[in-house]
Amino acid sequence: MAYRKRRETLRAILSGSTCIRPGSVYDATSIRIAEDLGFELGMFGGSVASLAVLGDPDIALITLTELAEQVRRMSRASALPFLVDADHGYGNALNVRRTVQELEAAGAAGLTIEDTLLPQAFGQAKTQLIPLEEGVGKMKAALDGRGDPSLVILGRTGAVSISGLDDAVARARAYEAVGVDGLFFTGIKSRGELEALSAATKLPIVLGGAPEEMTAPDYLASQRVRVALQGHAPFAAATQAVYETLKALREGASPKSLKGIASSELTSCVMREAETKARTAELLGIKT
Repeated sequence: MAYRKRRETLRAILSGSTCIRPGSVYDATSIRIAEDLGFELGMFGGSVASLAVLGDPDIALITLTELAEQVRRMSRASALPFLVDADHGYGNALNVRRTVQELEAAGAAGLTIEDTLLPQAFGQAKTQLIPLEEGVGKMKAALDGRGDPSLVILGRTGAVSISGLDDAVARARAYEAVGVDGLFFTGIKSRGELEALSAATKLPIVLGGAPEEMTAPDYLASQRVRVALQGHAPFAAATQAVYETLKALREGASPKSLKGIASSELTSCVMREAETKARTAELLGIKT
């Protein structure tokens, strides 16, 4: 299978003994840059997916079709394995099953399914979770929808900051019992919380953000954290760069005076121009 090697790479990371930082990626260009810089893994977050595809905030407006198509574009552009934030699976357990099938076919190395109530319920300002039993059903559906056994499925919960540590432990244990490949935690604010969750389970952990006191790779590795996210700064940086460039041009700056512009060498590398020229010569008989 074309994507199996990527998925096996992710599985090796999860079964290893160290903690890595993935590169935040969101389109064909960003994932190629991450690959060229030597990142072992990419992370396609829900917030940057919504921004890159729709220009909208992360409030579950993006559809499965839109997400899967972006994943497909990224998979085509690069061999770098990447995790996909599949949010709540775009509906109930049956929708989760379909979500897994679509993202697997699109080339994701792994994906996360969370137990957050999405989209936001009418009249409820605070983030809510679905019942534990429903969360278990979604994890079962995700596993049932998997066709390639090497695809990584992570059970995700932010319960520790929503309903408390005890509930987070209960959910983590329940998802582990179902058979997910790893656990993805968000909202952890202290070492004590991470250590309690690590002690209560045996699966590899993916950590979605943490306070500065918890960022040391050796400490995270000792708690079985194998992947630790560090936000989505690349998209924010790209947004700022586009803004500053367009602003300068609008105000009359000469294109040649602009700073921070990618060199022709970098652009050529990112677009894989050398490979394209070689194929053009070989397949079309045209030398450029």
